[in-house]
Amino acid sequence: MRIGLIVEGSYPYVSGGVSSWVHTIIRQMPHHEFHIISINPSSYTEEDMQYRLPPNVTGLHNLILNQDQKKRSKKRFVLEEGDVHSLEKWLMFEEVDTNALFVMGEVIPSSDRYFTSRAFYEMVKKSYHLEPHHGSFIDFLWMWRGMFEPVIRLLQQEVPEVDLVHSASTGYAGLLGSYMAKRQRIPFYVTEHGIYSREREEEILKASWIPSFYKKHWINFFHHLSRQAYKEAHQILTLFENNQNHQLEIGADREKTAIIPNGVDYERLSRLPVNETESPFRIGAIIRIVPIKDVKTMITAAKILEQRGRDFEWIIMGPLDEDEEYTNKCQILIKQNGLQNKVKLVGKVDIAEYLPTFDIGVLTSISEGQPLAVLEGMSAGLPFVVTDVGGCSELIYGRDDDPFGPAGFVVPPVHPDLVADRIEWLMDYPKERKHFGENGRKRVAAFYQYHHMIDQYRELYQIGGTVYGGHRI
Repeated sequence: MRIGLIVEGSYPYVSGGVSSWVHTIIRQMPHHEFHIISINPSSYTEEDMQYRLPPNVTGLHNLILNQDQKKRSKKRFVLEEGDVHSLEKWLMFEEVDTNALFVMGEVIPSSDRYFTSRAFYEMVKKSYHLEPHHGSFIDFLWMWRGMFEPVIRLLQQEVPEVDLVHSASTGYAGLLGSYMAKRQRIPFYVTEHGIYSREREEEILKASWIPSFYKKHWINFFHHLSRQAYKEAHQILTLFENNQNHQLEIGADREKTAIIPNGVDYERLSRLPVNETESPFRIGAIIRIVPIKDVKTMITAAKILEQRGRDFEWIIMGPLDEDEEYTNKCQILIKQNGLQNKVKLVGKVDIAEYLPTFDIGVLTSISEGQPLAVLEGMSAGLPFVVTDVGGCSELIYGRDDDPFGPAGFVVPPVHPDLVADRIEWLMDYPKERKHFGENGRKRVAAFYQYHHMIDQYRELYQIGGTVYGGHRI
């Protein structure tokens, strides 16, 4: 079976997180062919790849948001009354209607021609009079164009023919998956690691470039994209229960939803030796050096520990070139605090070489799904201090059916003082620290091994290839 995997801003050009999940899925299912459809804000080349594509990847299709479409006929186009109605309902967030996707993808000649048409003007004018706002009509019109131009351009780009389409998020990836599923008459699965529309909502509320009176419209837009994906998907998957609850709140059908947790190579990682050295105390962090991981909180917590006279070394592992501006700010902060001998950004490394040298792991993200880095560290027997985001609390304290005890501590985001407090406690109580590490190791063995995850996706693909896909196996 040929599976189209749609990713947005990740594989194979960004390492870690969703990309690691995608790479594992592909490698563990060599009997399936995979075609990667990668949506990005700008173009990438083969040199930008962070992964070597497995041999069962039969194609890599790069789509660029807002890329100009191929020139279409310049003949005058007229939308049928039904098309106008479904398009209006979709663009005004009143309905999620697949016919509107076909109108945008196939009937409209180009985004430029649509956005200069009388039909678009009248629709925006209608919306302007219906919605509470404080901006000018011209600004309102350009907001609409900025919002929907990437949608039309994305739907009008060429995509490969596949037997099943699987999106690693909602958003633009989920929208394209919805369109491909209906157009090619194939099953569609969507897996959300984090809840895409809620993550965009957080970003929009903080954004200074969006006028406050337009923020609600942008937030509604991304929730609208999620509802479209939920409507068309045969299966709506996520990693933990809290995420599933968010999906249901946004509009997912409970009958379609299921939880498939992340999985890691427990057998390999659990055999790594445990650090037996007493000093300095070694702290590890496996992250991407980007703002959402909040490396600055780690650096501030390190300064607090130093001021308390603690002997430690904090190793932060992860690529340094994903957000070079943020990496430079972190390096400057380390230098300003005189922590060069305490905190080290070592770049992308083989974690199997580093995990046995650590006493604990730390994750201070301000947003997460179900972090693979924590599962990997727990497999090696590390207790963790993590922030209360995504599925982190579930990993540390366990689910309702979990017989194991805590595997560390959970603190609120952006609280370096609490991070430092919990690290100090783990420093002072080595016996309890070891016990926490064993709890985490047992939890991963029971619930989070990658073969658990692969077996469930293998079964779903089997169902998609037979029941939905006309025996495409």
